[in-house]
Amino acid sequence: MNHTSDEQIALFADRLAALGTEARLRIIRLLLAAHPGGLVVGEIGAELDIAPSTLSHHLDKLKNEGLVNVKRESNFLRYTANTEALQGLVAFLFAECCTRNRVIPPETITACC
Repeated sequence: MNHTSDEQIALFADRLAALGTEARLRIIRLLLAAHPGGLVVGEIGAELDIAPSTLSHHLDKLKNEGLVNVKRESNFLRYTANTEALQGLVAFLFAECCTRNRVIPPETITACC
């Protein structure tokens, strides 16, 4: 049985809540596609057609929950997906199905489409 602390569960719940909008899911998928180089804010906004003020709100939420990293480059902010945090979230979601009753074969969890 997986022994996840209450603090870890709260962290995962907050991260899932941060991903709980269409715009934020689209941002994360775009940043994963651009990994490891990431994208500057203007590129994200242009690609997803999100207004700057709305995009800033979504990026702040993702950053605050540790799902994206940001680095200043001169006058630009470059965002990258925090793949370690995202992998941890996926591992948390599938931990029990792969250890207790093997409802889902573990190799299907790690396989990329």
